[in-house]
Amino acid sequence: MSGFDYSLLGGHVLCAVSGGADSVYLLCRCLERAGELGYTVSAAHYNHCLRGEESERDERFVRDLCEKLGVECFCGRGDVAAYAREHGLGTEEAARTMRYDFLEQAANEAQANTIATAHSADDNAETMLFALARGSGLKGLAGIPPRRGNIVRPMLGVTRREIEGYLSERGIAHVEDSTNAQLDYSRNRIRALVTPVLREINPNFAQAAHRASELLRSDEEFLDSLAVSFLAAYPDGRVSCEALCAQHVSVASRVVRHMSPKAMGMNHVEAVLVLARAGKGECDVPGARFRAEKGAIYLVGAERTLPDREVSIPGLTPLPEAGMVLECHWLEKDCEIHTSLNTFYFQCENICGTMYCTARRAGDRLRPAGRGCTKKLADLFAEKGIAASERDLIPVLRDSRGVLAVPGFGQDERTLPVGEGPVLVVRAMRAAK
Repeated sequence: MSGFDYSLLGGHVLCAVSGGADSVYLLCRCLERAGELGYTVSAAHYNHCLRGEESERDERFVRDLCEKLGVECFCGRGDVAAYAREHGLGTEEAARTMRYDFLEQAANEAQANTIATAHSADDNAETMLFALARGSGLKGLAGIPPRRGNIVRPMLGVTRREIEGYLSERGIAHVEDSTNAQLDYSRNRIRALVTPVLREINPNFAQAAHRASELLRSDEEFLDSLAVSFLAAYPDGRVSCEALCAQHVSVASRVVRHMSPKAMGMNHVEAVLVLARAGKGECDVPGARFRAEKGAIYLVGAERTLPDREVSIPGLTPLPEAGMVLECHWLEKDCEIHTSLNTFYFQCENICGTMYCTARRAGDRLRPAGRGCTKKLADLFAEKGIAASERDLIPVLRDSRGVLAVPGFGQDERTLPVGEGPVLVVRAMRAAK
């Protein structure tokens, strides 16, 4: 096992703490090396108000634990049952949505660049089994990623047995969630009924699943990179039917998924590939319609917004919805730099986590270099007279701390090049017609 992954931590880390064994372990392990590795730690607890007095007990426990450890604690609560009814969601999905929304708000308040969650090797194994039961592809079977944006999971290499041993040896208390013993939820049934059988076959099942997860993730990343490279050759979004059909289906299917504005099931992907082979006609998918004609396949009627995309560094990142492409390369610091509203130079160590390109998000702010003020993107768009219908098509470069730059509006001053070291250049260009 790889153990607790401290390489994922840095800057200011906000630990999500429920009060259960896993999250208490997370908080304690993060604190152990905070001084040595030069990062700071705070905690956040969300009360779902689903278990009456037990929920209140959990919140009191986390508050008391953080006070004893000298850790700042951010607490929030919400009516999950009401939210689920209002939005037509299941209780689990509603709770997760509200919890992660709160964690993002708490991270902003704490000025934390990283949110750490307490997913263990056993959690990952259960997630992989659930994905297998649903017939997922490589991405789902790979389980829980160590990092997604500003969310990190440093405990994926730690088993539940190791967690319990650590807390027991040190006499560290935690609370138990009574719903974990109920078999109403799929994950609980997998935990109670499926994994015990697999541990009989292999006592180190969680460790084996962790290794498989890493191998599957590596394969998925490679295949996805081939799809991204292929799609970069068609920045206007009109993909050659012949070239697409010449790709292995593992790559072609990923190209189709990247082209679509929403997640697609296998049946939709196969329908689009059949359309590409036919070379003419139309095919409806969630949120859009594919059309094939004159040797090309492309989207029509897509919802006018940019999906979230990880920026390829170095390389090209096509943004067909906006008719743009991002070009990224490295530059030595001593080279001459000419800033503009569409070419950005980033000091690498000031970028927190992964760089993404997305549409605008509520509350987004930019401190444009040289203007001496922080402004909401909504206000900047209004000042420039951008129509409301076009605002979701304006690319926003961001990391886990927030907005990095917006083509046409400038770069946030926190990432401007200062000092030594290589510089990342990102240029936003109009796609070739």
